[in-house]
Amino acid sequence: MFQEYRALFLYCVSPVHMGAGTAIGVIDNPIQRERHTGHPVMAGSGLKGAIRHHLRQVWDDLTTEILFGPKADNSSDHAGALSFSDAQLVAFPVRSAKRAFVYATSPTALARVHRLIHSAGVKNDWKVPPIQEDHCKLVNPDLLVGDKIALESFEFTANIDKDLRTISEWMSRYTMPMDDSYTFFRDKLKDDLVLLSDEDFNYFVKNATVVEPHVCIDDITGTAQEGGLFYTENLPPESILVSLVMATGDRRKNGEKLDAKTLMNTLVKGKTDRSLPGIDGMLLQIGGDATIGRGQVIIKIAGGYDHAES
Repeated sequence: MFQEYRALFLYCVSPVHMGAGTAIGVIDNPIQRERHTGHPVMAGSGLKGAIRHHLRQVWDDLTTEILFGPKADNSSDHAGALSFSDAQLVAFPVRSAKRAFVYATSPTALARVHRLIHSAGVKNDWKVPPIQEDHCKLVNPDLLVGDKIALESFEFTANIDKDLRTISEWMSRYTMPMDDSYTFFRDKLKDDLVLLSDEDFNYFVKNATVVEPHVCIDDITGTAQEGGLFYTENLPPESILVSLVMATGDRRKNGEKLDAKTLMNTLVKGKTDRSLPGIDGMLLQIGGDATIGRGQVIIKIAGGYDHAES
């Protein structure tokens, strides 16, 4: 049973391709999506593997194996202490007629965040506001043209909502690092969060991703192969997702056993003597196309209490 829980927020700073492996329509390399919502998602196994791959470059083998499990060619039979849930979509960037873009979200996306952060012990004092189709709620009147807001090629009847301000301030605090390089984006998230209905939100997350053409290069000629054109889908920069990180105590059969809280703190903050870095605030490469700069995300960790005592 898990004893420690943290919310792990992922803020995309480049296009991110977590491949689904199955072509749909004209897109040869689509991203992973949930079957029931159609929302982009990052599989927990891929997230765990990417974090492990990054940390093994700077961590010692013993710590890596305690937290993530032994290498595939290792005869040890213990499991790692960590587990990661699939990362679900929190907010999605949508082009706006004013202020470049907004962070769009929906009642379902917010309700799932609300549920997850409760497990992680993150404080919140907000509720999910209702919204009807073809309408939206926002906090910044500068986004308005009359009583409407223009997103992509669509207009929505908009209303200023003070309850949404509480949510946007909470998200600004918990989903991004607090250093100066993120001040602009924290402030933008606080001001430019827009609540859409699930139906309208689903349209954007399905049709406003980044789709890039690529070509296969012939190894001999160094030029494009005939018929080698293909299309790859990416989650756009400024997307925000959240996963739940869970930890048990040390699962090794031998040696000094470490408790779940110690292991979780090692993952998040590193070791107190700074001999190992933690993942809070870490820039992580996840998914495909690493050699062309894709998959860069910033990790922000929130929460923390003993779930068994909550």
